[in-house]
Amino acid sequence: MRQWRSAPRRVWEWLAVPALFRRGRELELMHRAMGFATLALVTLAPLLIVVAAADPLVRGGFAFWLTDGMGLSGQSADTLTRIISPPREVIGTTSVLSLVLLAVFGVSFAGSVQNGYERIWGLASGPWHRVWRQATWLVLLTAYLYQEVLTRTAVHGTGRVLLTVLSTVAFFWWGQHFLLGGQIRWRTLLPGAVATIVGLAGLRVFSSLVFTPLIVTNALNYGAVGTVLVVESWLIGVGFVVYGAALFGRWFTQHHWTRGHEERAPLSPGSPPT
Repeated sequence: MRQWRSAPRRVWEWLAVPALFRRGRELELMHRAMGFATLALVTLAPLLIVVAAADPLVRGGFAFWLTDGMGLSGQSADTLTRIISPPREVIGTTSVLSLVLLAVFGVSFAGSVQNGYERIWGLASGPWHRVWRQATWLVLLTAYLYQEVLTRTAVHGTGRVLLTVLSTVAFFWWGQHFLLGGQIRWRTLLPGAVATIVGLAGLRVFSSLVFTPLIVTNALNYGAVGTVLVVESWLIGVGFVVYGAALFGRWFTQHHWTRGHEERAPLSPGSPPT
């Protein structure tokens, strides 16, 4: 009987789940996800608004990008579009200085993501001149979001699901490798990229079930502020998935992806797998 009682504990320890939770607490995953959401709303969203306003193909603007990412439809999508959509003239009233400032703010967002990846993999912060990596990642992020919205009307059904899965895994697989300066092998980063698409798919389902009615309710009760709070909550979820998936990828790599004493060592900031 005692052996049967200890069996679940042995399985729990063999799976090394406590190491994953411990590393998540050390990383302050929720606080980092909240920082991700704040920076995304303050620094990244204005840049995407300008890009969406300048897009000659997708007339929905930034709100169309957002409703697609959140999986909204019907009245909730209409409510979000009415509140968030800027006028098309925004691109005509944006100065060169404003564009430069928006780009700088966007790069700061990319820098925070890079710092999060470095903390997860136990790497030293890169030198300041690696800002070109952050700028390149930001451009590719915008392109990734753009194609996701563009394929919403061009591709349907299984084709779009497959395209979304492949493009998301490819972007986050490449993104980690690129922001980390190639210090971590491609093979090691693959589980985190796969975990990212799984987490984003789950978040999309949660958003369609919970945030869809919540947006309408908050818009009626609190106006635009209530809608923005829902968007901010969704962005926190995105940040949690982005960092949490990378953390899961390192945990899975060290404890289950490979064999050997070195790879099964505890998660520690000083010894990243390469």
